[in-house]
Amino acid sequence: MTLYTDAELAQILDKEIFHQIGQAADGLGVECYVVGGYVRDIFLGRPSKDIDVVVVGSGIEVARQLKQLLGRRAHLSVFKNFGTAQVKIGARALEVEFVGARRESYSHDSRKPIVEDGSLEDDQNRRDFTINAMAICLNKERFGELVDPFDGLADLEDGIIRTPLDPDITFSDDPLRMMRCVRFATQLGFFIEEETEDALRRNADRLKIISGERISDELNKIIMARHPSTGFDYLYRAGLLQLILPELVALDNVDTSHGRAHKNNYYHTMEVLENVVKATLSAGSEDSLWLRWAALLHDIGKMKTRRWEPAQGWTFHNHNYVGAKMVPQIFRRLKLPLDMKMKYVQKLVDLHMRPIVIATDVVTDSAVRRLLNDAGDDIDDLMTLCEADITSKNHIRKQQFLNNFRMVREKLADLQERDYKRLLQPVIDGNEIMQMFNLKPSREVGELKQTLKDAVLDNRVPNEREPLMQLLVQKAGEMGLAVPPTQKDGAEG
Repeated sequence: MTLYTDAELAQILDKEIFHQIGQAADGLGVECYVVGGYVRDIFLGRPSKDIDVVVVGSGIEVARQLKQLLGRRAHLSVFKNFGTAQVKIGARALEVEFVGARRESYSHDSRKPIVEDGSLEDDQNRRDFTINAMAICLNKERFGELVDPFDGLADLEDGIIRTPLDPDITFSDDPLRMMRCVRFATQLGFFIEEETEDALRRNADRLKIISGERISDELNKIIMARHPSTGFDYLYRAGLLQLILPELVALDNVDTSHGRAHKNNYYHTMEVLENVVKATLSAGSEDSLWLRWAALLHDIGKMKTRRWEPAQGWTFHNHNYVGAKMVPQIFRRLKLPLDMKMKYVQKLVDLHMRPIVIATDVVTDSAVRRLLNDAGDDIDDLMTLCEADITSKNHIRKQQFLNNFRMVREKLADLQERDYKRLLQPVIDGNEIMQMFNLKPSREVGELKQTLKDAVLDNRVPNEREPLMQLLVQKAGEMGLAVPPTQKDGAEG
């Protein structure tokens, strides 16, 4: 970070918009300050689009005055119920949020405050963290003057997250601030100050009054950080993760039988998550939120499937299938989208063992064809997850797996290049099967479809109507289904 004098801050803010805001406030005889994240990011050298302005008076009136100064190139929105206003400016849609300085008080069972007009000091007292409580004056006479009553600048320099006032009051008043505390520490690579972290633990149970949408919004920002495992470590130590994702916490359990222990699947999951982040950043992918969720949940079914088997040791048979069944429950509880994003995560959790099974055996066209058919367009993400899942400390064994995965990728590329995808679905579909045998949707229809599909995937029968029809009639006869005479004759001929 860089330390700036007030004169240097005035130079940094020497932009038309900030002088116009100051002019609007001066015209009304009120003080105004740019506050919060915009100020913090100036010192951190980070780009920031959100400009928040606090007015010691009516923020709405200053916004209206600014709209008059800017004319038609500005659009004003007023939110009277919240005492705020927004001005959007020009083609670049620069947005400035205005609010009047206020003091807040809370009841114990709600995070909605009772709001009263207040001073700048009152407004800074209600801020969540010292690094977000700094303000820079925009009035002409004091333009660029930093107001930092809680030494937020020093905390920025030291890399510390700390609350301006008593952290127990800060977190109890608005428990969402606990999630924000962890999020800022994770995103910025800062440490949470000891007293503040202790207060997280004392107030963790207060998170129960926060909606799933609010929690998941902050959780997603933690997941998308450069090192999300740091955030999960803070959440776990504070007792927050136990409330948000108890299924994940359950993985932090190591049992021993006959002198043999299985690995700690919680810390393994954190390592897989970090590996996925590294892989996606190396590939230049910025939109990897749901792949990261798949990494987070890929072993979520292991505690329900853990068994000791004398011949094999610790096993987790079908944990991928059980985990996939758990994904909708988790998404529903956290108010995450139940659309294709959830289905994508569910699919990757369900399929994540398939490439590993293939890679431990001879990599056959048939097995890779099936994998490609089931994974579809998500095959590359699935392979990224599976490669990230190899966390063995045995470097020789790890390299063997990665070499085999490379072979699987090469085989996939070869099959795709030869356009195998168009051959994967049999030319005889379920509707035709139902009409042919006078069936309704049923287990029998599914079994007949699967017979044709398996034959095509295993390359035992070409994906052509006549040989598939012969196979279909044969299978239907084995199942005791009545075969129409015309089909029987065709099959025999």
